Amino acid sequence: MKTIVLGAGVIGVSAAYYLSRAGHEVVVVDRQAEPAMETSFANGGQVSASHAWPWSNPKTLWDLLSWVGRKDAPLAFTPNLDPAFWSFLIQFLANCRSKRSAANAAAALSLALYNRQLLADLREETNISFDAEDKGVLHLYRNAKDLDRASKTALVFRDMGLNIEAIDGQACAKIEPALAHQSKKLAGGIYSPDDLSGDAHAFTTGLAQIAADNGVEFQMNTNIIRLSAIGDAITGVMTDRGMITGNRYVLALGSYSPLLLKPLGIKIPVYPTKGYSATIPLSKPDCAPRVSITDDDNKIVISRFQDQLRIAGTAEFNRYNTDINMPRAEAVLDAGIKLFPRAFKKKDAEFWAGLRPLTPDGIPVIGKTCFTNLFLNTGHGTLGWTLACASAKIIADIATNRETDIDISAFRENHF
Repeated sequence: MKTIVLGAGVIGVSAAYYLSRAGHEVVVVDRQAEPAMETSFANGGQVSASHAWPWSNPKTLWDLLSWVGRKDAPLAFTPNLDPAFWSFLIQFLANCRSKRSAANAAAALSLALYNRQLLADLREETNISFDAEDKGVLHLYRNAKDLDRASKTALVFRDMGLNIEAIDGQACAKIEPALAHQSKKLAGGIYSPDDLSGDAHAFTTGLAQIAADNGVEFQMNTNIIRLSAIGDAITGVMTDRGMITGNRYVLALGSYSPLLLKPLGIKIPVYPTKGYSATIPLSKPDCAPRVSITDDDNKIVISRFQDQLRIAGTAEFNRYNTDINMPRAEAVLDAGIKLFPRAFKKKDAEFWAGLRPLTPDGIPVIGKTCFTNLFLNTGHGTLGWTLACASAKIIADIATNRETDIDISAFRENHF
């Protein structure tokens, strides 16, 4: 069984790994020279089940009102006439209702918990290295009302099997000593001790090498032009290097997935959402955190990679534009400086921007399509690494005609 995987980010490479393990002959196709050179290159670095609550929730509606007109707003819209954006926005707002948001969170959390076990097994089996910090994720809150709201969400997640707890400011500083000077400013935090952080790029390239050693072929520097079909089957992938054919096809192109699907008559509301990050060498490592931090007020995450710090955040809807808007990028960095002012020098920061493939409900699209041999693995939003192994194992099971380990009805193409 020859399976073609389109996309060499963390989603595509993970799919290739699990498909190969299931006995498939796998070919991965990507336009970049190496794996993980786009969205998986410099993201926030968290594998965080505690982030499973989707962006489309009631609080976001109120936040949007306060962010209007702010150049450094955590979420920004660039005015455009793109019909796909307005369709996405309408569906996004519809999913902000309490009951729907809670149902979406439950689905995402089930996938994240499944991923957690698979990733643990993968690490044990392969000894893959990616600057992992197995110290959990700590969500910070400065306002008692926000902490109370987050605590109620944490209780819901605890009932669903996530190890998570609400703590006060002093306890935050005890878990992460680099926050000691901030403890009096904090109302408290939400701590998820079983989450982890690390370098997603290192993980993806390491897994790609393991997959290649096991026989997976990587056709890099190859531009994908279109999918060819006859009747209800895909017959090949047209590239700038010619046609590539197989028995199965897995589409894992993130934000670019809808562009290949539209000519086939398949419409999925996956929309590119630009995020920024800054990577900075540490001048005073003892002043930097080891526990991965989520600053909920500023909508940033902070992760430690040995002698570097990664600060990432914001969401910008600007179609497929990946240019770095410096005021927004620096706002991410400045939020990190306020938390850890002595850890690094601002002038040493290296900025990056990438496109997250966001769905209106925060739920990825995983599984079959109306074409018998085409499978989707896309739309993971900010949870790409958090869900990568789980969605890859599901795709491998489906493509091998095996039953999946968990219920996947929430992730089907038509779940919108």
